[in-house]
Amino acid sequence: MPANPCMFLDASALFAAVWSSEGGARMILKLGEAGAVRLLVSSQVLDEVERALRRKAPEALGAFALLLDRSNIEVIPSPTDEVIHDCLAITGHRGDAGVLAAALSGQVDYFVTLDRQHFLDNPRLSGFASFPIGTPGDFLAWFRARWGEARV
Repeated sequence: MPANPCMFLDASALFAAVWSSEGGARMILKLGEAGAVRLLVSSQVLDEVERALRRKAPEALGAFALLLDRSNIEVIPSPTDEVIHDCLAITGHRGDAGVLAAALSGQVDYFVTLDRQHFLDNPRLSGFASFPIGTPGDFLAWFRARWGEARV
């Protein structure tokens, strides 16, 4: 059986996991908690989610910290400026270029996002990344197909 997949969560997916206890993004955190997947984020992602929670749902900050701990999320080192620059040509957005660069640097198996504009519907990403990019639901379907229903 292959090793557990390594996946990267962007801020939109991580925020969704905190916001909704029943969605696909939260299920991904539960897979991390069970040790079925390896979850990676960058410090930039954590900062973005924390800022969004402070603005939209400050009462959820405690749950955010608890979910990070329980799901065994790893914070990877910041990518180099060179990799970010290469990604900027693809995303057209400095912040999202940093996120994509972190995922590339982390050598992940899957990138999970809800950002349609810069990632999911971005034709420039086709063939750029060595990993699939999809929604939490897309990832869960990919995971089930690849690792079998019994592991979920």
